[in-house]
Amino acid sequence: MALQGPIPVTFDMVFPHGCYIVGEVEPVKDFDASTNGRFVQARDKQSGELVWQVTVMDADPSLKAAQKTVAVKILNPVQPVPPAPMPGLPFTPVDFDHMAVTPYVNQAGRLAYSIKVREMRAPRPAAKATASKDAA
Repeated sequence: MALQGPIPVTFDMVFPHGCYIVGEVEPVKDFDASTNGRFVQARDKQSGELVWQVTVMDADPSLKAAQKTVAVKILNPVQPVPPAPMPGLPFTPVDFDHMAVTPYVNQAGRLAYSIKVREMRAPRPAAKATASKDAA
């Protein structure tokens, strides 16, 4: 099979309604290398980059409450800084670039996905449909 390893995807494929940060950016623990009292941060198996994690809430209104939050792993040599909060919003909107998903079977025997990204940033302003109509 030609598909090997993480599958490249776009932000809009994974979060078509957008997503919001609901947790802190934290280092991911390497459970095999860490021992009692000694924390070792995980490194990505393909790139060797340090792995960080942030919890986000999917803005898809059709999702059940248990499906709304997901952990996104960020591959970066230093701790990523989330975008600045937006005034008037209870959560900070976020976009991710250079995304990939890895399907796996979770402990409950169900299909799940690990999401890895290379960049976290503030969402770009949406292009106004009327602006393109006016230009025509």
